[in-house]
Amino acid sequence: MSWSGTSWGGSAPAARAVHALAGHSMGTQWSVKLVADAAALPELERGIQACLDEVVAQMSTWEADSDLSRYNRAEAGTVQTLPDGFHAVLDAALKLAADSGGAYDPTIGPLVNLWGFGPDGARESAPSDAQIAQAQARVGWQRVGFDPHARTATQAGGSYLDFSSIAKGYGVDRVAQWLGERGIDAFLVEVGGELYGRGRKPDGSAWRIAVERPDDDAGDEGAAVLALDGFAIATSGDYRRYFDHDGRRYSHTVDPRSGRPVTHALASVSVLHPQCMQADGLATVLAVLGPQAGMAYANRRQLAAMFVLHDGDGFLTRMTPAFIARQRAA
Repeated sequence: MSWSGTSWGGSAPAARAVHALAGHSMGTQWSVKLVADAAALPELERGIQACLDEVVAQMSTWEADSDLSRYNRAEAGTVQTLPDGFHAVLDAALKLAADSGGAYDPTIGPLVNLWGFGPDGARESAPSDAQIAQAQARVGWQRVGFDPHARTATQAGGSYLDFSSIAKGYGVDRVAQWLGERGIDAFLVEVGGELYGRGRKPDGSAWRIAVERPDDDAGDEGAAVLALDGFAIATSGDYRRYFDHDGRRYSHTVDPRSGRPVTHALASVSVLHPQCMQADGLATVLAVLGPQAGMAYANRRQLAAMFVLHDGDGFLTRMTPAFIARQRAA
């Protein structure tokens, strides 16, 4: 979820019936801690994996036969009926795009690929201005012919959706929903660092995590400790994926408005929200907006967010009032 990211606030003995499941999906790892009968674990593990496999089948840019990939390579004017998950994520992504003035844009795929952070492969130098302009001409969330009532999307021609900044969060929500439907009311779900917790462990304690700063070498000391009971947390930052060229670091956080990686001082931002899909997307919004505009955006919407800024050889941490309140509640 964050830098080395998360610790679990203590481990429960087996007698407390807290079990751990894990697997792989979306090019990363997933893990679930849950309170359940041990006999149910094999079925639960299969079900969790099936939920995440479904997300990949619908929304992966890396899988040629996914619903998303079929939309991306469709000819102009092609109308595609969307499965439930794809529909929910596209609807949320387009609303975030409108609300953020285009700082978030699910059609950013051509720029992500151009800068070497997509399925087209990595690069070691910056693209030319002409290449950036050519890719940016294909970007624009307003071009997506989305009909939320008919649950369809029309390919405008050259549009390329990329849900990398929101699909993992949706996957967490999907697993949480599935577990709840099966009567599991105490669990902590994590996919690639994005988390959602619900309920309490048998001893009555909450699922607690420690959000560390990039420079924390002392474990949980000084970290922001949070209780996740009905809340999710997601993080976006410049420390995970980047390349260096001619003494300059190019982050994987690309601003769709400029067509280039962000250059501000924000190292990372974490967002707490009742829905992990929203936390995931909002973390990207704030990462693109940067320390000042991002903090203003978060405060206007009363978001619980923590910003970590580069400060010389160290880091500075800034939290919104809503994040501080959630930290105190832990």
